[in-house]
Amino acid sequence: MLNSKKTNLLLAMAGAAVLMAGSPVLAQDAAPAPAAAEATQAAPAEAAPAAPAEDPASLNEAVGGGHGGQSLTPITMFMIAHPVVKVVMIGLVLASIFSWTLLLIKLLEFGALNRKTDRFLETFRGARTIADMRRVATSEEFDGNPLADMAAAATEEIELSRQAGLSVTGEHRDAAVGRAQTAVAAVQSSVALRLSGGQQFLASVGSGGPFIGLFGTVYGIMNSFIGIAESNTTNLAVVAPGIAEALLATGIGLFAAIPSVIFYNYFNTRIAAYGVRSDGFNAELMNGISRQLDKGA
Repeated sequence: MLNSKKTNLLLAMAGAAVLMAGSPVLAQDAAPAPAAAEATQAAPAEAAPAAPAEDPASLNEAVGGGHGGQSLTPITMFMIAHPVVKVVMIGLVLASIFSWTLLLIKLLEFGALNRKTDRFLETFRGARTIADMRRVATSEEFDGNPLADMAAAATEEIELSRQAGLSVTGEHRDAAVGRAQTAVAAVQSSVALRLSGGQQFLASVGSGGPFIGLFGTVYGIMNSFIGIAESNTTNLAVVAPGIAEALLATGIGLFAAIPSVIFYNYFNTRIAAYGVRSDGFNAELMNGISRQLDKGA
């Protein structure tokens, strides 16, 4: 019985010793558990794929201003523009070309007109009779010159009066000069109209060009904003091409309008200067005819 109690006591003491010796080992085995849990939680975060970034090119295509990665030149912007904006640009470019063509034509016209007028006046002032004036005015060399046409109309009226048996000298001189003056006025009234050819076109392009270009800009920007709303992006790289191509329409409108306004004012000055010159010749012509009639020529 005593031996059995001793045996139980020894077994109890041995069990307690085993428990005390095994507790640090269990603690060491259990410690890495939180770290392993943290590693397990971090791993999915690292393994999760990054959110796909917005592709400016694809969004740009959605807005309607895609340019395929090319640089934005005027030609590129024209090619990617909306058809309505393209029509506006083409119309303004054609108007600008016509304006420059008209400029060259009228510069040549005024240059030739002034040279022929100088030659005519030099020859006309050497005439000694009304018949000589008529011969110079109706010569082929000065055909189509406004001042020559004025002299031809005046001298022809005097000649027609003579052929009709009317007296053009003495007390009837003033009536003959008055009829000649009326004939000259009829020719002179058409000079300004003939020289102002093309002015209406320049005035129209100069006044309407900016507004036509602005219409293209407004339409292009409106179309760009509609595309932006549909793509749900405000990325500047996406928005800029559509707005740039729209603003190009206004630029072309100004390019067409500014030279047209300058040309219009310039040619108005030239026309007014020639009108003053024709007025001076009108007075000179009437004095010459009146002088010849007083001499009985």
